[in-house]
Amino acid sequence: MDQASNSPGVTGQFRPVPDLPKPLVGLWAPVGVGTVLWFVAFVIMLLTGVEGIWLWTTLAGGGLGFVGFGIIAWQAAASRRGSRGAQRGL
Repeated sequence: MDQASNSPGVTGQFRPVPDLPKPLVGLWAPVGVGTVLWFVAFVIMLLTGVEGIWLWTTLAGGGLGFVGFGIIAWQAAASRRGSRGAQRGL
């Protein structure tokens, strides 16, 4: 079988690739969970009296989570506008 078998009405050698389900490509949930976890770690370290690089690393991780929310919103707006460089399906 050298030829791919297509359903009726599909032309060409290969079938078109279907879009992934929304839960698999949605970015809000994983970025939100990651951001919350970074801030929880920051609060735990504050309460336990940890000082030094790890305290500031957890704070930076939470801050970068907020930057991630901004990037997701920016890409989604660009996709809705139809911008050429935007990721589709966000």
